[in-house]
Amino acid sequence: MRFSRFYKLLHIAALLSLLLAVVPVRADEAATPDAAKLLPERAGDFLAQGATTPSSKQEFEALFSPEEFGALSSAERLYIHKDAPGATFRVTLIKTRTDAAAYSIFTNQAAQDIANGAERLSGVGTAAIIRGNHAAFFKGSACVFLEERKKNAPSHEQLSNLARQLAGALDAGENEIPVLVKHLPEWETAQNRATFVISPQALKNAAGNQPVLDALSFEGGAQAVTATYGPARLVIVESTTPQLATSNDARINAKLKELRDAGQPLPTAYRRVGNYSVFVFDAPDEATAVKLIESIKYEQVVQWLGQNPYAYQRAVRQYTNTTAGVILAVLKASGLSLLLCLGVGAVFGGLVFRRRRQQQTEQEAFSDAGGMVRLNLDEMTQYEPGKLLGPGEGR
Repeated sequence: MRFSRFYKLLHIAALLSLLLAVVPVRADEAATPDAAKLLPERAGDFLAQGATTPSSKQEFEALFSPEEFGALSSAERLYIHKDAPGATFRVTLIKTRTDAAAYSIFTNQAAQDIANGAERLSGVGTAAIIRGNHAAFFKGSACVFLEERKKNAPSHEQLSNLARQLAGALDAGENEIPVLVKHLPEWETAQNRATFVISPQALKNAAGNQPVLDALSFEGGAQAVTATYGPARLVIVESTTPQLATSNDARINAKLKELRDAGQPLPTAYRRVGNYSVFVFDAPDEATAVKLIESIKYEQVVQWLGQNPYAYQRAVRQYTNTTAGVILAVLKASGLSLLLCLGVGAVFGGLVFRRRRQQQTEQEAFSDAGGMVRLNLDEMTQYEPGKLLGPGEGR
């Protein structure tokens, strides 16, 4: 009995030791969960050269800090084209927590490349750019950088083809850029020079380390975007709830007062717009900054998690609006038709009237004296000599 209890205790101790020995190894493996698995052996006509190499911890944290960019792991792999082995392509893939985090890494790199002449690459991932022998794209929660190692002139066709093949094998996620970017003024063009961030330090780096930004809190998963409009720089920080937006607004106003009293640099303009904290820096004047802020519209979306208690009222309101719209459209169409008919009738009536008057004018004139000769004794009656009866014509 004593020996069996001893063996049980020994067995439990052995299991605990095994667990303690295995857990750290699995934790290290979890530090790079998916990046290495997302680089395939073959991507279309491109073949992998060697195994995938995970980035070192120091390099990974230096380039893609998890606190700043939400990165989980990164890995790289070499590829060659099966018909052109002279060129080697190095591919680096960063796996992030969210799609927004991947887009944040992409825009931080894209902003520098676009400033140096990079072009947008369509049909590759959710967004992509290419410049010289470099290309980058993001799709879902992955951001990918490509570099062509070739002494001769780089081939955009092969580089973009490899990017397209790699992007096709990745999960699309939401397959959209963050909505906050679409709230930039003229966002279709502004997105080319915009930088999207998910942490305060990344925002300060992107916006020029403005002192007032120290007051911001990204609690609750706040996001921010910054873009230039001429000499002015616009910064929009979106808080996830009205309460967090109110707290940020209070801290910002306190920081502005502190900077003003200390004679420190201030933004040209600041305003809270819904859950947005909007700054404009380095604008030519305050009027320009205010105009830029006023072009931002905060669109609040309310979604019921259960059944909408106002569904009936909403349906009635929609039916009423639709019916009123139909009636108004019918009245407008009837009025326009009536005006059109009256207008066309007036034109044709006027033409017929003028035509008949012209015909009457051109017809021969007859005497209204019953066939007798009218004497113009007072010489007051106007007449045309050509229409008078000649000698012997009245008989």
